[in-house]
Amino acid sequence: MTHLTVQQLSELRARLEKDRDTIQHRLQSNENYGLQESMRDGTGELSENDNHPGDAATDLYNRSMDISLLERDEHELDDIEAALNAMDEGTYGICKASGKPIPFERLSAIPSTLFCKEHAPRQNAPFTRPIEEEFLSPPFGRTSLDEREDQNGFDGEDAWQIVESYGNSDSPAMAEGNNIDSYNDIGIEADELEGCVEPWENFIATDITGNHLIVVPGRSYERYKDSGEGSYMLDPLEGEE
Repeated sequence: MTHLTVQQLSELRARLEKDRDTIQHRLQSNENYGLQESMRDGTGELSENDNHPGDAATDLYNRSMDISLLERDEHELDDIEAALNAMDEGTYGICKASGKPIPFERLSAIPSTLFCKEHAPRQNAPFTRPIEEEFLSPPFGRTSLDEREDQNGFDGEDAWQIVESYGNSDSPAMAEGNNIDSYNDIGIEADELEGCVEPWENFIATDITGNHLIVVPGRSYERYKDSGEGSYMLDPLEGEE
């Protein structure tokens, strides 16, 4: 037995039937939000090959939005049909979870509901991020070896740095640091040493026996001295002068 009066049930049924007819008419008039035809026919393009990626992305976004709108209407139709069936069975207005009466005020606000406020299913946003993000966070994902203490080999970050050295669309304004003098300084860890770990490895050498230490003059050597690193007293070249 329901706690609702005949007049209340009649009013709620009329609203449910009106909402059902409105949604069905909307779906028929716009051909299910245009999803009854292919994306290619919808855009009027024979091929996407000659289009800018941004144009294709816009078309895909609009298509995804149409799918979301269609799913929303389909879910709402299912809820309405379930509520109408509950009316025919005489169980409308009774919470499916607790078995307690649903207040008329709640039914008036949401005629298609079959649950009281306390037991209404939680509407949580689905977490449907692309699976690829599991490998891209942290940056370079599974190809990065920087976080591993037992690895110092060539990894995904190094591969990107080589590609990035040929240029990209970034500007100095998008760089991570503040002291950016040129486009050569905006790459990821642009100041990172290449081919060595310590700066002095660029200009320190030994003879064939590995004993006689020599300094090979060059830009790296000059920059090292100008930065105030090392000791001039231990500089072999300084001692020879």
